[in-house]
Amino acid sequence: MARLEDPRIWRVALGLTMAAGFTDAVGWISTGGLFVSFMSGNVTKLGLGLAGVLDNALLGAALLASFVAGVVLGSTVGRAAGDMQAYAVLRLVALLMALSAALLSSGTMVPAVLLLAAAMGAKNTAFAEDGEVKVGLTYLTGALVRLGKRIATALHGGDRWGWLAPLGLFAAMLGGATLGALASLAWGPRALWVAVVAVVLMAMVVRRLATSLQPG
Repeated sequence: MARLEDPRIWRVALGLTMAAGFTDAVGWISTGGLFVSFMSGNVTKLGLGLAGVLDNALLGAALLASFVAGVVLGSTVGRAAGDMQAYAVLRLVALLMALSAALLSSGTMVPAVLLLAAAMGAKNTAFAEDGEVKVGLTYLTGALVRLGKRIATALHGGDRWGWLAPLGLFAAMLGGATLGALASLAWGPRALWVAVVAVVLMAMVVRRLATSLQPG
């Protein structure tokens, strides 16, 4: 399997992070405030629901469960695919997103957002190594922590440019969310198809890279 140290794979990771930001923005606008990739926000909403402040605690719990189920499904598919792990996972993600886009475009909201949450969970397993996720493609808390730590390292005489990688993930997510919001305002829920196409294209890229790295 191609490694994240490969600049070509890293560019795909940035593209997938941008697609996640795009997807979350479209999902948030289309559903009136539900997150499909930002699970920390859904945990907070679940807590508020349990306290009686919000009335959608059950849906918040369902989104969290769908995200975790997506991680399990993506991990299983990736393990079975071997060296084609990233391609197999992204193909799964594209399928789930396409089903969600079709449902969302028809006004069927709840199944659509649950499928999207599962797709976002699965996406994070695309570049897992030894059973561990090496980079979160749909959330930024870890990237922001790494950004701060690597800035501190640079200030104290260490690697001067190590902070660029987590900054790139931040910029990709922010850019994707901005574009997703603009596309959603222009095209409504149909904007999600843009993210579906983007994931399909990146799946094709990682398939070509994985094939080129195989011996013989």
